[in-house]
Amino acid sequence: MTDVKTTVTISVNGRSVEAAPGELLIEVAERAGTYVPRFCYHPRMEPVGYCRMCLVEVDGPRGATLQPACYIKVNEGMSVVTDSDKVKKAQDGVLEFLLANHPLDCPVCDKGGECPLQDQTLTHGSGETRFIEEKRHFIKPIEIGELVLLDRERCIQCARCTRFSSEVSGDTEIAFSGRGDLIEVAPSPTVPFDSTFSGNTVQICPVGALTAKPYRFSARPWDLEQVESTCTTCAVGCRVAVQSSGNRLTRVLGVDSEPVNHGWLCDKGRFTIESIDGHEDSIDVLSVATRIREPLVRENGVLVPTTWGAALTRAASILQDAASSSGGVGAIGGAALTNEGAFAWERFVRGVLASDHVDAQYGDGLNGALLQTLPRATIDDAALARVVLTLTGDLREELPVLFLRLRENFVKRQNSLVEFAFGPSALRSLAAVSMPVRPGEAHVVAQSLTRSDASVPHGSLIAESDLREARRLLGSSGEGVVVVVGRPNMAEDARVLEHAIRILAEAFPEAKFLPALRRANVMGALDMGLGPQLRPGRAYAAEESRDTLAQLAALRSGEQKAVLLLGGLLGNVLDPVGAAAALKAAQVILVTGHGGQTLRYADVVLPASVQHERRGTVTNIEGRVTAVTAKIVAPGSAWPDVAIASELAEQCGQSLGLGSVEQAAKVLEATTGYPALSVLNDVSDEGALVGRRSERVERRALDPMAFPGIKSTNTVGLAELSGALIEATVASSASPAGASLAEVSAGRGVEVPHYDAYAVALLVSRRLYDHGVAVQGSPALANLVATSTAFLNHFDLDRLGLSTGDQVNVIATSGTVTLPVALSEQTPRGVLEVVFGSIDAAGEAGAAPTLVDPSGVISQVRLATS
Repeated sequence: MTDVKTTVTISVNGRSVEAAPGELLIEVAERAGTYVPRFCYHPRMEPVGYCRMCLVEVDGPRGATLQPACYIKVNEGMSVVTDSDKVKKAQDGVLEFLLANHPLDCPVCDKGGECPLQDQTLTHGSGETRFIEEKRHFIKPIEIGELVLLDRERCIQCARCTRFSSEVSGDTEIAFSGRGDLIEVAPSPTVPFDSTFSGNTVQICPVGALTAKPYRFSARPWDLEQVESTCTTCAVGCRVAVQSSGNRLTRVLGVDSEPVNHGWLCDKGRFTIESIDGHEDSIDVLSVATRIREPLVRENGVLVPTTWGAALTRAASILQDAASSSGGVGAIGGAALTNEGAFAWERFVRGVLASDHVDAQYGDGLNGALLQTLPRATIDDAALARVVLTLTGDLREELPVLFLRLRENFVKRQNSLVEFAFGPSALRSLAAVSMPVRPGEAHVVAQSLTRSDASVPHGSLIAESDLREARRLLGSSGEGVVVVVGRPNMAEDARVLEHAIRILAEAFPEAKFLPALRRANVMGALDMGLGPQLRPGRAYAAEESRDTLAQLAALRSGEQKAVLLLGGLLGNVLDPVGAAAALKAAQVILVTGHGGQTLRYADVVLPASVQHERRGTVTNIEGRVTAVTAKIVAPGSAWPDVAIASELAEQCGQSLGLGSVEQAAKVLEATTGYPALSVLNDVSDEGALVGRRSERVERRALDPMAFPGIKSTNTVGLAELSGALIEATVASSASPAGASLAEVSAGRGVEVPHYDAYAVALLVSRRLYDHGVAVQGSPALANLVATSTAFLNHFDLDRLGLSTGDQVNVIATSGTVTLPVALSEQTPRGVLEVVFGSIDAAGEAGAAPTLVDPSGVISQVRLATS
């Protein structure tokens, strides 16, 4: 039996080069140190050979011919020449045709100074043109979406933008139209280009045809300074290049990180930097657009500025008095902190205040102890899995880049998706099996899925054939299966989904689980012990403690006297009326970087630095610890959380021993073995994967033609040689000694009430553009925020005699809300979907009235035509 050859040998400019069979010639040449110019080629998309800039000479049966290096694959004995006169003439000709109609407006073009067309014209062009005819002209620019402008005169028809939209994100709002020299990128005549990922088309455009409205004319590339960091808009942990001019953030660009984001970003992560700079003219502390720049204390019912010393003294007095009472004190929030900041606050609450009542989640997550017992999958595991089983909301809205990675698995690799369909999902059309699941049914469906003798649950909307197919795909042990678990319905008790997760974990021992919780550093906060029964380093403690909902109930009853809020509360909880009542009945210490309605009830406000202003580490959904880097200085006298917690402890007469972020990192590593700053070589590597053995990750070096605009400097740790692969050492930590699944009580069962025959069950889902700090503080995103709408299946619309746009009274236990209805075929029958935070603000708290029954396992509402 002959051995299968795993490499082929080709000749590039007379040098022998080894390559993998089927590898693209352009990639092989680059790895050998030979740069081939290109425009349309992008390493993260399928090759098309449109621009012909990459023409090289390839020997064949008829002699050397010009062929596109981005499109042909290498084979044994291939001989390639990239620098012959014939090749140079071809490249010069391509550039001459591209420049025939390209306007000479480089001085006013946003791409000037970082433009691949400029660079390659200088390197490979003739330096002059033979064209004297009038260039083509279009009206410029035209708005093709809320965030993107198109200058058609500059377009060179490389199709990067249209290919990204169709291949990567699955959007169809832009495509080519016209012929000859009148061909242009055209938006849909009926749907604007408001894709969740529209900013990526701007970043990868090799000319200035597509520009971002928030960045347009705001800075020149040579004036920008840059660091590499981690995006903390959601919990995926995309690697980014953060750029600023002076002390003002100007732009965020995606860095090509192999394990995480592949260079892509969602528009929320890219365009919410305005909320960090804040609005200098805003003095309303109740507005989330306002940055808190100095400590505030309440005097005679009004918040007034004060010194740090006075504010810390008042806060320490309030917290110590409450800690000495029978009901104690607690802390809520912290999912937006760095790991070092969360570690400092955990030591303060448990060590100084002697309280176990701490929770980084707002009643919208899952039990942290349960999640830490599950075998953790990486994003790569999910992107390569034979079968992906999802128990989440719409991932495009909650974790957009994870959606892109999973979509690639189903489209490109043809692997299977089995979906618990709680509501609308952008992955629905790619699912091999989609099982409609109404509120309160997840654990019942999971039980039927894991038992071969079980039939479809009584009253379920699932077809028997779908259940059988799902069982077949998952197999008996779950080998090759990744289960993605999130919180699809905020109106449903978390115990329902936790029970389903436990059933699946016990039935499929070889399956891996990937948490899909959306808050920025929620996994890091839980790993630092900011949760019931949790301790730093993923340690487990069986002591009973209050989560967020229990603390709010204790505050309302007077049992708990005070609360330390690590971030705003109102606007993050599902029951703002109940939360406002809890804060009104207690004393509140608020640590925040932004204003908001929570300040209405705060007794002391301590200003904190926020993302891109602080140094530390964060942990993403797969447990990958990466560095965040300070790019600008926090406004006013805002402090990092480590400093605030340490100084507050000193005011309480104790010391945390954490004098700086670096010292906090060292103590964290020394006491728990959890990776922090000192185990990360620098901010440019791929981080440390908690609980996994040491590994080597090949980091794709900066390709200035694929991701123009990112500076190739050592300050961001990106390689100077385009196309080279860097071996980045990825640190690891030992598997933490947490609890086993059998030891954790979460997910052991819950009793669901019977459905009201005259009601519909409530589904409260999430949207990317919400009423949070990041979006509300970014005017560019204002028109993309979800509006107040009740979504219903066509069956329920017909039953009620309603059509899209009609008004309906939604009758809940707490009152009635009138909403317009809209058709949603992906919402299960008998379910009403509303978007969290979308109902118009009302009431003293300035927050949305709730339709949710806070004490119920599920919420049911009745509908009446108005």
